[in-house]
Formats: sequence, C-alpha cells, structure tokens
Amino acid sequence: MTRSALPRSVNFRTLDLNLLRVFDEVMATRNLTRAAQTLAMTQPAVSNALRRLRDALGDELVVRAGYGVAPTPRAVALWPSVREALATLQAAVVADAFDPARSVLSFVIAMADATAALLMPPLIRRLETTAPGVTLRVRPLATRDPRALLQSGEIDLAVGYFPTMIAAIGLQGMRSDTPDGFAHTRLYGGEYVCVLRAGHPLLGALDGGALTLDAYCAARHLLVSFSGRAHGYVDEVLAALDRSRRVVLTVNQFFTAGRVVVGSDLLAVLPRHFLPATGIEDQLVVLELPFALPPVHVDMVWYRRTHALAAHRWLRGEVIAATGALTEVASPASSPP
Repeated sequence: MTRSALPRSVNFRTLDLNLLRVFDEVMATRNLTRAAQTLAMTQPAVSNALRRLRDALGDELVVRAGYGVAPTPRAVALWPSVREALATLQAAVVADAFDPARSVLSFVIAMADATAALLMPPLIRRLETTAPGVTLRVRPLATRDPRALLQSGEIDLAVGYFPTMIAAIGLQGMRSDTPDGFAHTRLYGGEYVCVLRAGHPLLGALDGGALTLDAYCAARHLLVSFSGRAHGYVDEVLAALDRSRRVVLTVNQFFTAGRVVVGSDLLAVLPRHFLPATGIEDQLVVLELPFALPPVHVDMVWYRRTHALAAHRWLRGEVIAATGALTEVASPASSPP
C-alpha cells in the first residue's frame, strides 16, 4: 500500500495496522457480526476498531445498510490496496506453510458447465490422491467479466472465455498509473461450430453440404447466454455483415442447449471441444459456420492479492496440470501461475 492511498494528515507511523485487518474483513463480509466471528473478536471490538480507523482517516468508511453495512466511496477506493498489502504480508510470513496432503481448505471456482465437464474430472482425479482433504465449490459463471467476484473474494478463480476482460487486463497492465489487479493464464483453445439435430430439415437443403449464410439466418436459433441477454458474439458478427438471426430461446447452460437442440429444430453455436462431454454427440450434426468467429480461448483469471499465496499457487498449478489431460490444449501463456 502506498502513502498516496491515505490523506496527508494521517501519520502512517502511528497507525495501528491491526485496524486494517478489521477493515478488510468488514469490507469482505459487509457485516460486523460475521467479521467479528471470522476475526475471533466481539462485535463491540470490531465497531471500536472501525471507529478508530474512521478517526484516523477522516471518513465514515461504512454506513448501515439493511442487515449489514455499505462502504463509502473512500472505502471502496482504499480496499484493493489494503487487501493486496495484507495478502503480500501474509505470504511473506507463512511462506511454504501449505501442505496439500494435509490441507482442509476450500476453494471456489466459477466456470460454465461446458468448462466444468472437461476440466473437473481430471482435476478431481489429481486432488483425490494429492490433496484428499481439499474441497472445491464450482459456481455457475453468470458473467463474462468476473473481476468484481474475484476482487470481493467471493471466488478464488474464474475459468472461461473472457475476450473483452482479458483485453482490459492487458491494457491495464500497460498503464503505469493503474495497478494491475488481475492476472491470467491461457489454458486451452478451440472453436465454435453450428450444431443441429440429426434429421433436421435444413440438412436436406445444404448447398454442397455446406451451411450458407442465408440458410443460417433464416433458421430459428438457441443462444447460450450467461447474462440472459438474447444477443451474443454471433449476433455482433452478423450485425457487422448487415444480417441478423431470430433467437427464440436463451439458456444459461451448454448442456441444456445440447438437449434442446436434439429435441427440436433449433440451431445452436457451441464449442467443438465440448460436444464429446454431452453424451449425445452421436445425435448431433456439426456444421462449419458460414462466417468467421474468433477462436475460443479458455483462460484462468485470478486477483493479484492471491498471487503469492502458496495455497493459491498450488491450486492454479493443479488446474494447469489438469488441462494436460484434455485433447485440445495450448501451452499456458500470458503470465506465470
């Protein structure tokens, strides 16, 4: 944490750094009672620590909101620096203390069902032998930009296709006036394809076996949308071609999309490498798209406050190792785990 993160009137030498631990936990939980339980303190002690920090910084930091507290703009701006500083200090103090064979830690990873279907089997096989006490919680990926979830500590890793976010992280890292709060590693790559059921009426009207743009746009479509919006990357590409398609159904899971396609005349765009994991690949017909889409790049993203923590470095290494069991794996790149 830099001195510029605090007002000039604050005497950093006399500031009780224990107050920052309390501040960090209150920001993470947004609840004084839960923060007190985690810190093994009483709630009055947490309230007193916040009062002392308020007096030192000249800001309320948090205000009552519903059943908890809400941060002030100053607290929101200060928290990332505090979290990263505390994590760096923790890593220095407890370096090399993590033993996966004896650990009972729990990690939370956000990913889509298609990614989980490929990655979790080899990852769990590894953990069953090397870290039997470690538990994983997989959360559905409900956004293409999980940085807020990583920064708040709600998840430890996000694994998925995040082209816009990865570009933003790269741009942020090139700016000397902006701290690089996130890191990422490329896990594997693939491509999108058009999927429809065997016996679909469209198959009898293909032009030399190829799907034309006119036929594609005239069909009815299913869209996998994490956010629920009926507009995705395909629609952006079509708009650039001055074309459009009719999306009659949106779902938030790739497995659901595969099942719906098998039982209907809807078309879907799915990752090619995901299809074997559906269990119904023999009931699907795969066609090349009549337009160019960027390749699918599956990245692992984390918040830099966990970068040096031994447990998190181990977890990232296990995820990278698990991708080695996949059939379409690119060499990890972008930054070290």
